[in-house]
Amino acid sequence: MDGAIQTGLVIFDCDGVLVDSEPISLAVTLEHLAQLDCPMTEAEGYDHLLGKSSSSNADWLRQTYRLEWSDTQVEDMRTALYARFQESLTAIPGVADAIQRLPWPACVASSSQPDRIQLSLSLTGLDTVLGTHIYSATMVENGKPAPDLFLYAAKQRGIAPEHCIVVEDSPAGVAAAKAAGMRVIGFVGGSHAGPANLKDKLAKLQPDAIIGHMNDLPGTIEMLSNTR
Repeated sequence: MDGAIQTGLVIFDCDGVLVDSEPISLAVTLEHLAQLDCPMTEAEGYDHLLGKSSSSNADWLRQTYRLEWSDTQVEDMRTALYARFQESLTAIPGVADAIQRLPWPACVASSSQPDRIQLSLSLTGLDTVLGTHIYSATMVENGKPAPDLFLYAAKQRGIAPEHCIVVEDSPAGVAAAKAAGMRVIGFVGGSHAGPANLKDKLAKLQPDAIIGHMNDLPGTIEMLSNTR
């Protein structure tokens, strides 16, 4: 397995990797849980909800708190979140430049709904550098930490899993990438990284690299692509 990968694919998670959305998303989620008499701390939210699909989170809340969200309640929360995004969502610093410096093509594979991904990229201008190759957990049977979404993205782009490098900020996402047989870079530069204790959590999962700023991404990918 020696030699550099000549043609590969960089797969980005969206929330917390491309856009600095996790504190906004968690704040809205906790507000709505409180309204349903289900108080949860920020630490608990980051521990249990970060990086997972809405269906996975709903299952966890059902099993842990016996909480059932109605379709109306889910839609109300989504509407509130998108309004908050319109007010304050920003891109991760340096990410647009990093994408343009990548040696390989890139795509997005996120646990979020397709409309949320599209809105996030549009509001931050990242849609212009990432194009239309966007994949959501709604497109596969099992969300992260299962490998389904990353394998689906690789198949759609015609790249073997072992030639893909995933950029992830959540333990669930790192676990999913490793299960897919892909290399993975843990990103700990989002504003939620400190409160969520991401560096320690990701280090325990032994990703291939951990970076704290997107300026370091192109060089890290070059290094990993030359190390087989």
